[in-house]
Amino acid sequence: MNRLKSSLTLLLLTLSLTILMEMLYIKNPAFMQNINNTLIDAAFLYRGTTPVDKRIVIVDVDEKSLQALGQWPWSRNKIARVLQNLSDAGAAIIGLDMVFAEKDNSSPVNIAREANITVQNLPDYDRILAETLARTPVIAGFTFDFEKKLPNPPPTVNAIYIQRGKGAHESLPVARGIVTNIPLLQQSAYSSGSFNTVPDSDGIVRYVPLLVTYDHTIYPSLSFEMIRTLLGLRKVNLYYDTNGVTEISLGEVHIPVDAQGRLFVNYHGGPKSYPYLSAVDIYNRHFDPSYVEGKIILLGTSAAGLLDLRATPFASVYPGVEVHANVIDNIINDDTIADNSSLDSLMTMAAIPLTVISIALILTFAPPLGAFGLIVGFVMATAALYYQALFDQHQLFNFAYPLLSTLLAIFTFTFYKIYSENRQKELVAARFAKKVSPQVAAQLLINPENVFTTSEEEITIFFSDIRNFTTISESFGNPRILIDYLNTYMSPMSEIIIAHEGTIDKYIGDAIMAYWNAPLRVSNHADKAVQAAIRQIEALQELNLTLQQKSFPPIDIGIGIHTGKAIVGEMGSEGRSDYTVIGDTINLGSRIEGLCKTYGAKILISAATRAHLNETYRLREVDIVQVKGKNEAIAIYEVLGTGYFTEEEAALQKQYMHARRLYLSARFEEAYRLFMKLKHRSPHKLYALYMERCDTYRNRKEKIKEFDGVHRFTTK
Repeated sequence: MNRLKSSLTLLLLTLSLTILMEMLYIKNPAFMQNINNTLIDAAFLYRGTTPVDKRIVIVDVDEKSLQALGQWPWSRNKIARVLQNLSDAGAAIIGLDMVFAEKDNSSPVNIAREANITVQNLPDYDRILAETLARTPVIAGFTFDFEKKLPNPPPTVNAIYIQRGKGAHESLPVARGIVTNIPLLQQSAYSSGSFNTVPDSDGIVRYVPLLVTYDHTIYPSLSFEMIRTLLGLRKVNLYYDTNGVTEISLGEVHIPVDAQGRLFVNYHGGPKSYPYLSAVDIYNRHFDPSYVEGKIILLGTSAAGLLDLRATPFASVYPGVEVHANVIDNIINDDTIADNSSLDSLMTMAAIPLTVISIALILTFAPPLGAFGLIVGFVMATAALYYQALFDQHQLFNFAYPLLSTLLAIFTFTFYKIYSENRQKELVAARFAKKVSPQVAAQLLINPENVFTTSEEEITIFFSDIRNFTTISESFGNPRILIDYLNTYMSPMSEIIIAHEGTIDKYIGDAIMAYWNAPLRVSNHADKAVQAAIRQIEALQELNLTLQQKSFPPIDIGIGIHTGKAIVGEMGSEGRSDYTVIGDTINLGSRIEGLCKTYGAKILISAATRAHLNETYRLREVDIVQVKGKNEAIAIYEVLGTGYFTEEEAALQKQYMHARRLYLSARFEEAYRLFMKLKHRSPHKLYALYMERCDTYRNRKEKIKEFDGVHRFTTK
């Protein structure tokens, strides 16, 4: 009754906490968005810098350039010279992270006009720049205003935008105004794009809009238009779902975006991660043309006084032009991070209950110290999954809600556990923590009425051992690699035993000792032990393929199984003990495992185990043996697999059994010939062994008076 009440309370707490967190996620308050943004930034900082595409080069109007060529804005003829020099050096495309919204008042023709002076053929810097734009691969820049309505004429759109699955609601950012270049410049450039970078509420730029709607027309960003121009494509596809935009497609280039058509920027590092060239060096031609030839050029500024600095996850002062460089890099190298709101919602709504349930189970059933380790491991594993999703799978998910769910669940269920635990369970838990292994303690804590009483029980004992492990270990020069190699084998083998309801008693070097039917009753324990052995042999074939790929030596094992009575219980000293098994049954099981090598068998079982089997297996009697230290002889059988022999296998076994009967009847000459035929058909070590025995017996000078067929081993 108390257990039922406790279970219902846990269920109610789990359900209540899950509903609370799901409702919070649906509302998604700003503080939770800020927490998630902080976690994302932390992930970027933890990852650190990654290689950038050296084909993207930034020409920087830096402090050096301002000191040499004067304060900003420069006269348009200087800009034209920089652009012409870049074009002459073979730049593939040039993007201008700047806008020329007014006429150049420093132009001589404009100065003369203002002074009412008529002079023929005065330089017109705007026209010089316009002519340069017309003959160079330049994408001009402009900017949107999302607050004020500005009556400026919009630029020409050179692409066709096809919206697939779009609903009535406009998902793309909608601008109220636009600031473009003067018509002379705007019309001279091949194309243009906006260089807006809209920060989040905390001032950090994480997203860049690739497309913006203005006056019911779609306009591209500078980086997007540069890529489209390089690809030579005019058609742009926009794909929508019920939440908004999901993808923007340029031919074979698919760009995952958020519902507003914004790209989440996968920053490669801090400021100056990309190659930088000073604008004054381009102006004076003091640069190596190979730094420019075939490159994607962005002309912008990092000078503090020009106010084109942004905050990013890597730095609070970051050149705005380098944000566009990251965007171009992400797209052309398929290094984008998808922010799919539909998938994120599905994952988060599923992660919340899974997190709450996991913490509830850990804190309810694990001991305090173990619970701490499991929770730390759970949080780290969850964080690792989200980190992997972000940087390996390139998918952005909301980590704030699973993290908050974890913290609230820890507080809730810890408080409940402290409140509900009684002194009796604390005493039992304290005793278990000192006396038994964690596996046994976990089982017995579920049933506190069980006690550690020593008793005699029928068990099935299991021993396995790696063949030639000494030779293998000597081939490894590094002990750590050897341990990793051994763990690679032990882990799946142990999982198989546990999956078949076995209890692992101990690891003895490269050997595993396990048993069935203690401390808890296991039905058909002999079958489950044999089935675990068969599954281990099968799994070993798969494991050896993996080891072969790593140039590690393959693993071959022998398994011995015996069923009989044994003493089970808590054994050891007062200060340190464990739940284990002892007795003659265990010793015999170990001896049987050792015989696998002698008979060339993978799995050997005793006649006692065979008598307890309820399922059908492919078995063959190997020998009747008397192992060292035992007076009684036992029959041992090789397990070849489950089910029945094939017709061909059955014929081979029939011939083998006939040879065995001849041998047991001391008809060694006939037995020898038949074992020889068997060896020709199937070169098994067993046949060669019997041939050797028959040869020894038939050539003995003294005649054997009484041959009982028992092979007596004098060594272990």
